[in-house]
Amino acid sequence: MAIQQLYSGSLRERLYELYKNPRVTHTLFWVVLLLLLTLNEANLKNFWFVLSNEAITLFTYSLVVYLNIYYLIPNYLTQKRIFTYSGLLIAASAIATPLLVLLLYFKFHNHPGLRSTLLANQNWYFLTTFAVAAISTIFKIITDWSRQLREKQVLENQTMQSELRFLKSQINPHFLFNTLNNLYALTLKKSDQAPEIVIKLSEMMRYMLYECNEKRVPLEKEVNYIQNYLDLEALRQGKQVEINFKMEGKISGQQVAPLMFVPFLENSFKHGLNNHLHPGFVHISLKATEEKVFFYIENSKAIAPGIPGKSSSRSGGIGLVNIKRRLELLYPNHYELEIKDSPGVYAVKLQLDLI
Repeated sequence: MAIQQLYSGSLRERLYELYKNPRVTHTLFWVVLLLLLTLNEANLKNFWFVLSNEAITLFTYSLVVYLNIYYLIPNYLTQKRIFTYSGLLIAASAIATPLLVLLLYFKFHNHPGLRSTLLANQNWYFLTTFAVAAISTIFKIITDWSRQLREKQVLENQTMQSELRFLKSQINPHFLFNTLNNLYALTLKKSDQAPEIVIKLSEMMRYMLYECNEKRVPLEKEVNYIQNYLDLEALRQGKQVEINFKMEGKISGQQVAPLMFVPFLENSFKHGLNNHLHPGFVHISLKATEEKVFFYIENSKAIAPGIPGKSSSRSGGIGLVNIKRRLELLYPNHYELEIKDSPGVYAVKLQLDLI
């Protein structure tokens, strides 16, 4: 069975390589066209006669087609020399028509009626030859446009993936650094909670290193990461901080981009609660429907000393800058982000379409 699968796989690869070879595909095209034209005109008595006639006709057409594709289009049409290109294409058709008529005329030496019909229809042969050349121009333009579009899409995807990997490489060490700081603080206190935080850190590391490499991850795993993060912060902050996390709707079965919500959490603690000299809060809610995910977080802020009613300075940090860029890359025109920075409270509302 394994040998058979290997053989079938290698056969498919060879067939695909043949398909990518222009000489093979072009030859196959002309052969199939020749057979179709012959079968349309021939019967059992004159099959080989009609086949040879169509072969001569297609040979003449192919001369004009390949002259057009490989010389006239690259050197004149793509250089926007349209009038020169049109004149040369007409000239090529005008030269090919007498060649076709001459070859068929000699072939019809035993058929005087066919010779007369051939000479009488030279204008029709010219129009047909020119039409074939024009069709080859349209086909060339379409195939070149399709190829350029595919190459552009591949380049854009490669650029986007490279940028996403760069942004995630900035996010993950940032979280790891803060988490290790939390663990370090607990070990200094010789807290019995240190083993618990190690387990949660292990789960978070596993998620970041092995499960965040996909474009989309299960929403429930993202929620589990958030919960671990909040548990970790609750262990470190103690009773001085009020942390609420409320979930609603369908969490299982939904897919989201990884680490979309966590930078907002990180900012709420780093730039919010960590600057407090008194108890603060972080309130989070996440609601999922069949088509959307709604995420809301608000945290208290310290008041700037000496300036009543004015909040202390705050920077979104590298996490907030990256999350905005990731939203543009992964959810273009399919997200809404609203940030409110009011005295004493910082709030973020994010809505994602589950595309």
